[in-house]
Amino acid sequence: MTLTDSEVEYIEGILSRKMNSLEEGMLDVMFSEHCSYKSSRPILRLFPTEGENIILGPGDDAGLVSITDEYALAVGMESHNHPSAIEPYGGAGTGIGGILRDIISMGAMPIALLDSLRFGPLEDQKSRYLFEHVVEGISDYGNRVGVPTVAGEIEFDESFRTNPLVNVLCAGLVKKEDIVRGIAPNVGDVFLLMGGTTGRDGIHGVTFASEELTSDSETEDRPAVQVADPFTKKRVLEASLEIMDKINVSGVKDLGGGGLTCCISELVDSSENGAVVDLRAIPLREEGMTPYEIMLSESQERMIFVINPKDVELAQSICEKHEIPSAVIGEVTSGDHMIVKDFEEDEENQILCDLPTILLADPPSLNREMREPVKDDNLVEVIDGDIQESLIKILSSPNIASKQWVYKQYDHEVQVRTVVKPGDDAAVLKIDDETAIALTSDANTIHTKLSPYDGGAGSVAEAIRNVVSMGAKPYAVVDCLNFGNPETPEILWQFKECIRGMSDVAAEFEAPVISGNVSFYNETEGIKINPTPAVGVIGVENLKNIRTLPFKEESDKIIIIGKTYDEVEGSEYHRAVHNLEQGEAPKIRIGDELANANTILDLISNDGDYTKYLDAEDTLNINAVHDLSAGGLAIALSEMALSSNLGCEVDLSSIPKDGDISNNNTLFSESHGRYLITVKADKADEILSDIDVDAAIIGEVKGNSLIINNADENIINISVDELNNAYNGVIEKYMA
Repeated sequence: MTLTDSEVEYIEGILSRKMNSLEEGMLDVMFSEHCSYKSSRPILRLFPTEGENIILGPGDDAGLVSITDEYALAVGMESHNHPSAIEPYGGAGTGIGGILRDIISMGAMPIALLDSLRFGPLEDQKSRYLFEHVVEGISDYGNRVGVPTVAGEIEFDESFRTNPLVNVLCAGLVKKEDIVRGIAPNVGDVFLLMGGTTGRDGIHGVTFASEELTSDSETEDRPAVQVADPFTKKRVLEASLEIMDKINVSGVKDLGGGGLTCCISELVDSSENGAVVDLRAIPLREEGMTPYEIMLSESQERMIFVINPKDVELAQSICEKHEIPSAVIGEVTSGDHMIVKDFEEDEENQILCDLPTILLADPPSLNREMREPVKDDNLVEVIDGDIQESLIKILSSPNIASKQWVYKQYDHEVQVRTVVKPGDDAAVLKIDDETAIALTSDANTIHTKLSPYDGGAGSVAEAIRNVVSMGAKPYAVVDCLNFGNPETPEILWQFKECIRGMSDVAAEFEAPVISGNVSFYNETEGIKINPTPAVGVIGVENLKNIRTLPFKEESDKIIIIGKTYDEVEGSEYHRAVHNLEQGEAPKIRIGDELANANTILDLISNDGDYTKYLDAEDTLNINAVHDLSAGGLAIALSEMALSSNLGCEVDLSSIPKDGDISNNNTLFSESHGRYLITVKADKADEILSDIDVDAAIIGEVKGNSLIINNADENIINISVDELNNAYNGVIEKYMA
């Protein structure tokens, strides 16, 4: 049990009596960190949550953002970290299932999945096992349900050896007139439970997720991991959308963490109503289940519809058509209590639970102690080696190298919306004949560890740069915040500083945070993960404005936008070449970040008469766009060359810099706010003259080698074939 003595005292003070065992179990679940957000809620209020294009911010199963006059996008992001550490295939699969149900609950058809994954080093056998089976779980579940996995990101680091992170983003399309909420506003409506049956799997899943892992977790906590069933999910998806199409439902909510207890209490509390639940009406798949097990089970693929009694027959006929069980298990009542009854008992013994809904759905938050950790000033002196050798080593790092081994297992073509596929800065999906959305996920864990404010801010900024690089204006942010034990003052300080940085960037870009998830207790016996603010950004654009990162034509000029600072601490160069995580992360300069992003969007929107996306006539002036992030300029140029099989020649002396910076640090600095664009040679000077931020022509696309000079000094001269040899096949060698 996770209820503390003070929480028990608080609860029994409100009830004016002792809890019975069922009530204690239900409150234990709802007071868990995973359900209540009791440590994070006071800090999460820093986020901007409203904006011009925002229909619904945090508080429901997903956020809603307006993308056209007719359509909204439902977007959410969830973690399934602890279950994936215990049972990677099933843990990842149920993570996908949970976020899909969140999107369906808004009345939306899921159209895209993205994943943000963290594992230990691939040299470690257990890490390879977790990696292989998490990817397999995501692939099997998404492919079988028919929702494309279109983008994602992966990091391998020692801090995730015992605590892998599995974060999943889902987006769904819904007509604005068809949006549904997780509410129960009408007294007399009934709860229709449909989908999978209720079993003993997943009991105490949320309390398991609200505690640190131990070396015994793999055996002791396995019953807390839910069992995935993608074939049932496919039927649930289709039946749910048909019910919402044919019936004017009052509310919908999926059964995830906390099971029936969480779902029903939150439904009625959101409308200041009460509920009566008929325990014996709930379809079970195991005999002899106790009330405690039934109300706390987190069995998957279950949904609750709040409907008028007159619509029950039609709703159940739809469920029967799709071969899924359904049952009316209770009703919405006046008042503010959730009551669980066993109608097979004598009348005086029928009530098994009688609790205020607000006590279940809105436990009090905590103001835990926060303390800034003491910085380690003992920094290792870094002696730079041969730059070309360093470049090859970074390209060969699993954190930079090709992720094709992963995304080739995913079906990213299903639903035929995917315009830009995995491997670019973001995925792009077609919505209608004019509109596309760009979706990405990002996090910089080392930056957040070293400097939580700049790391959090930089994670949002990097995700924004990714959608801007595709030609899309950022509309909204979702997140999945993965940290250690919040009872540790230094961890909670780290969390608050990260949120503060994220909030500042989101506010500056007018891209509110509309949905998210907090995952604390990512520790194993004192070993903490690097803090990981996984960030998803939703961008909207006209199809004609789509740009991609590969070089397109020889003789195109390369322009860099943004200033380079001497900022290699916390970089992939430091990690891959020197095995270091030390110093201060690159600073976020929010004004420059916004100005540079707007410059890119303005250049693209004003770029000619381009109307046939991705295979137009020769009318483009701006042919490629790519942001600079992990690995800096050297890696960004390499990626553009690798993806096009074209080389380039660049002069470092032309780059806008803050003072005198070594060639090594100019190439590997991870300063924020920077982009590379390629433009037609005869338009380069004209385009540059229209740019009023730091920018310069630094070279041109040519040949089949990456050539980097500083004035007359050659720094790098390496063929694209050699880059390919370093970049491709890295993960495949580990997973062979």
